[in-house]
Amino acid sequence: MNNEWWQKGTVYQIYPRSFYDTNGDGIGDIRGIIEKLDYLAKLGVDLLWLTPMYVSPQRDNGYDIADYFDIDPQYGTMADFDELLEKAHQRGLKIMMDMVVNHTSYQHHWFQEALKGKDNPYRDYYIWKDPAADGGPPNNWLSKFSGSAWELDEASGQYYLHLYEVGMPDLNWENPKLQEEIYNMMAWWGEKGIDGFRLDVINNISKNPDFPNDSLATAQDDGRKFYVDGPHVHEYLRQMNRHVFDKYGLVTVGEMSSTTPEQCIKYTNPAREELSMAFNFHHMKVDYPGGKKWASAKFQLTDLKRIMTEWQLKMAAGGGWNALFWTNHDQPRALARFANDTVYREQSAKLLAIILFGLQGTTFIYQGEEIAMTDANFTDISQYDDAESRNAYAHLLADGVTAADALQILREKSRENARIPMQWDDTPHHGFTSGEPWLAPIHEDSWTVDKALANPDSIFYTYQHLIALRREHAIFANGDFRLLDAESEVIYDYAREWQNEALVVVGNFSEKEMTWHVPEQYQNKDCAILASNYGRETLENQVTLQPYEALMLHLK
Repeated sequence: MNNEWWQKGTVYQIYPRSFYDTNGDGIGDIRGIIEKLDYLAKLGVDLLWLTPMYVSPQRDNGYDIADYFDIDPQYGTMADFDELLEKAHQRGLKIMMDMVVNHTSYQHHWFQEALKGKDNPYRDYYIWKDPAADGGPPNNWLSKFSGSAWELDEASGQYYLHLYEVGMPDLNWENPKLQEEIYNMMAWWGEKGIDGFRLDVINNISKNPDFPNDSLATAQDDGRKFYVDGPHVHEYLRQMNRHVFDKYGLVTVGEMSSTTPEQCIKYTNPAREELSMAFNFHHMKVDYPGGKKWASAKFQLTDLKRIMTEWQLKMAAGGGWNALFWTNHDQPRALARFANDTVYREQSAKLLAIILFGLQGTTFIYQGEEIAMTDANFTDISQYDDAESRNAYAHLLADGVTAADALQILREKSRENARIPMQWDDTPHHGFTSGEPWLAPIHEDSWTVDKALANPDSIFYTYQHLIALRREHAIFANGDFRLLDAESEVIYDYAREWQNEALVVVGNFSEKEMTWHVPEQYQNKDCAILASNYGRETLENQVTLQPYEALMLHLK
């Protein structure tokens, strides 16, 4: 039986830079999180995942860490963090730190030492290779931020690997000294009393030692097959668990890019002693035509259902555990992407919540989802702060895409969409800051926290209700999953069965009324409507679903 607290719980992701600013510098801070703890406790979440707040030059908004042992001054001090930890725990809220150990910032003292020469003891903390025969990069792997994954260090004549931004050199996990440094650093945070780690791109840390070229035939042939779920990654994670996770009783979630259910079973089956749960991103690529992120396309519901079903069935069969989400700091908002963020905005937000919360796994809410925040809708490249988005725009123009089309692609796909500041009230900048926000939406949006709290039928209270349901009913963590209609392009319905009860969840992903029938095997059972985004109180065996209507039924 799945009975761990985190298997029944819900995680709330905070992007501190955009959450709440208390000192007027336009950047969210730790004291802002402290001030909003009562709000988060009211929502009912169990665990707060904080994206990186370590010392950083902020080339990738904190995922480029220069000092693992201190807080970046723009967010506050270590004393502020200690106060946050204490006050969160007083309210029954746990704290999960975002930990990046695939790479560091180029400003980290390890890398600064490594630059001093091939004989420096820190040189082997990173991945260095001689040029190819033509003097170019050692292989043709591509960076996630566009261009080559290799950068030449002219002083030594060698290249260093950076799978991500050029200022984020990859660490060499083949080096036992590096491993020990990482484990000791993570244990330091464990001693401080944190409750968990979210491990950034953790399945990239072990590279194929031969560093072969890839074919570049498709968008996926960019080198990733030679470092995703690499040869020693499970070994490293078991060591990490033994040295840190198990010792301090930490809950862990791995960010697994381009992975498979079979690998994620290995990562998360408790018997293997690696991680608690895993994020996968296959459902985030249903609108990538030909596997290309930076292209415009609409998703097909049948594709989404197929992917979600595969992960539900395979992870359960193998004893793995899913981390469930619709959006995060690296994705556009889910409302426009998967539903409707205009006429049916409220219904769509509730539909997405109901569909997600009925699945097996640990549910994640990204800040603002609980008030139906939507995309930034920027109209000029100057409004984008994000390096990935700016790089993509430049490459699109170089490939002959018009500026207008490139901006439309960014409006649909940029992760900047999730990073506009939290909307607290109707004061300037939605109450996020008394100064000028580091990133500002161009539209004034009336969907705010204060209005949500004042409306008992708001999305906020839908999430609060769903969070409580998952704690109350064991079927959410334990029920077997069954997709009911794989073929419908507009209806997403599934069942969960456990012992003598069932959950049936249905959503209409269209602007039209749709007829839906309660599955025959459930028609003569006692039925309670656990959740409805149209306020349904009774149910017939044949239902006319309203646009973007969702229902969660409990049958015994």
